[in-house]
Amino acid sequence: MSSNSVILIVLVIALLAAAIIAGASYYRRQRTRHLRDQFGPEYARLAEETGSRHATERTLLEREKRAETFNIRPLDAEDRSRFIARWQTVQAEFVDNPKGSLSHADDLLGEVMAARGYPVADFEQRTADLSVDHPLIVQHYHAAHHVALAHRREEAGTEDLRQAMIHYRAMFDELVSEPPHARAAE
Repeated sequence: MSSNSVILIVLVIALLAAAIIAGASYYRRQRTRHLRDQFGPEYARLAEETGSRHATERTLLEREKRAETFNIRPLDAEDRSRFIARWQTVQAEFVDNPKGSLSHADDLLGEVMAARGYPVADFEQRTADLSVDHPLIVQHYHAAHHVALAHRREEAGTEDLRQAMIHYRAMFDELVSEPPHARAAE
């Protein structure tokens, strides 16, 4: 084999290696862009929590894969009306019993989520599952839950509870009012 042939082979191998590296880099950038676009502030929150882009992206990809198994559906008109009436009761209760209404709001959200087809295990799993389809609104859930925990430690005042109810209301509105184009129908 001539030295020109060896040089040509080495050059081809180097070009192939460069193409593979460039392709892998492009794929990683596209995956990161997709996850940042899909999860928005949840991507940033999780990245801060984990301190690692790789761990954040692995977690979010696992969430997407898990969510593919859900049968998410819009509420029918009867359920929607029933939940709205119950929300109005919970909201009215806030005047006389802010602490109790906060707990009832969280319970009602769990029921709405279950009716929509979301698994409703513990808080962390709920937020992870919701973040796939509702990445912006899940931030409200984190904020309300933070206040609920502070309330249990007797560190939350009435204004904090009011803010938590506002967060719960934003979540409730999105989950109940969502038009019937749920992911399962796409």
